[in-house]
Amino acid sequence: MKPIVVILMGSKSDMSHAQAIADALAELGVAADLRIGSAHKTPAHVMDILNRYEADPRPKVYITIAGRSNALSGFVDAQVSAPVIACPPSSSSFGGADIYSSLRMPGGVAPAVVLEPTGAALLAAKILALGDEEILKRVQALQSANRSTITQDDADLRSVSDGDK
Repeated sequence: MKPIVVILMGSKSDMSHAQAIADALAELGVAADLRIGSAHKTPAHVMDILNRYEADPRPKVYITIAGRSNALSGFVDAQVSAPVIACPPSSSSFGGADIYSSLRMPGGVAPAVVLEPTGAALLAAKILALGDEEILKRVQALQSANRSTITQDDADLRSVSDGDK
């Protein structure tokens, strides 16, 4: 059974943020479904979405995208047994203080918070890799490539610095 990441946006305005997550997941070979539902405006619709995915036996992670008052992440986390990652879009509203609605959740509600879309995708892949060897190999390959980039950049910098002497 192939795992899935459900990316649930609070509104269509979050589409570019959601697509960045979906693209990063695709690079790791992880399937993603994009959905739209608001905890404030369409809670019954969100429950319908969640009930359908919870009935699906595939391993899954939910990534929620909602800004301002992020009720969506807490709402989803309280309804599902799979991990939930809140990835709110960056905002200059309220001087950035709206991020606190993602960071402070009531007791018994515990979505992780990752601000970068590619980071949210990577965390979801790492969680799913606990039970999927192919995803694990892709995560490890990405980490290896990231390490290689840094060490190559350092070697390039040293060769330029050494050439100045």
